[in-house]
Amino acid sequence: MKQWYRDTGLQARMFLTMFLLAAVYLAFISFLATTGVGTMGIVVVAGIFIFIQYFYSDKLVLWSMGGKIVSESEEPELHTIISRLCQIADLPKPRIAVVENNVPNAFATGRSKKNAVVAVTTGLMHQLNHGELEAVIAHELSHVKNRDMLVITIASFISTIAFFLARNLMFFGMMGRGRRDSGGIMAVWIVSILVWLVSFLLIRALSRYREFSADRGSAAITGQPAQLASALMKISGTMKRVPTDDLRKVEGMNAFFIIPAVSGSSLMKLFSTHPQIEQRIAKLEEMQQKMEF
Repeated sequence: MKQWYRDTGLQARMFLTMFLLAAVYLAFISFLATTGVGTMGIVVVAGIFIFIQYFYSDKLVLWSMGGKIVSESEEPELHTIISRLCQIADLPKPRIAVVENNVPNAFATGRSKKNAVVAVTTGLMHQLNHGELEAVIAHELSHVKNRDMLVITIASFISTIAFFLARNLMFFGMMGRGRRDSGGIMAVWIVSILVWLVSFLLIRALSRYREFSADRGSAAITGQPAQLASALMKISGTMKRVPTDDLRKVEGMNAFFIIPAVSGSSLMKLFSTHPQIEQRIAKLEEMQQKMEF
């Protein structure tokens, strides 16, 4: 396989985002340690929540999307494409799923390379030609190769704790402590909200950087960045014509999709998990030009 494209600017931004997340989380843990507010129960609940998310993400995502694992006899073309791309990318073949949905999209999930699932919608298969479909699947396999599920899960652990604290601390704190402790509980509540908000924005930024990295991985696997650029243009153009109700049904899964399904009134545009489609296409076109010279 061709080497992954090196993008020092992108790598630096990803490193800075992870560094800032770590700094915020260390400060939050230190703050909790000094306040002495009993939060062990909430930490345990958050840990269980993350555990389920990590180890059962593939089943939960497929269930929520109505995806069905398909055999080679049911979808021979998909199996052939993925088998070939996995050989190039040096990956074990993931399970393959199809989602009966007109919204053209694809996603990968699973806690590791050996437990991965790559899914495509029927809308995607109908919309793209063979080369474009390969490029989109290679993008999803790049997420698997980069262990993006593990990265995002680790990055979101303390954020999840902060979310549970912000939502439940006032109730649990008032139930278990007297008024003299209410000031400390309020301080932890406010800090938890701030930590969750900062974490939310940083994790969204990290997710956008991971999308650029997966685009680059697709180009490295297929050797055809122009095919992914073409696929992205088709998918984004089709997305604009998909009924708003259909988009709302699936936009909760945007973090997994190759292009987010965002309804016109959604606030997700302000906190997107994906970079602007124009930016992605411009980078892919730049890669294509470098490969031609």
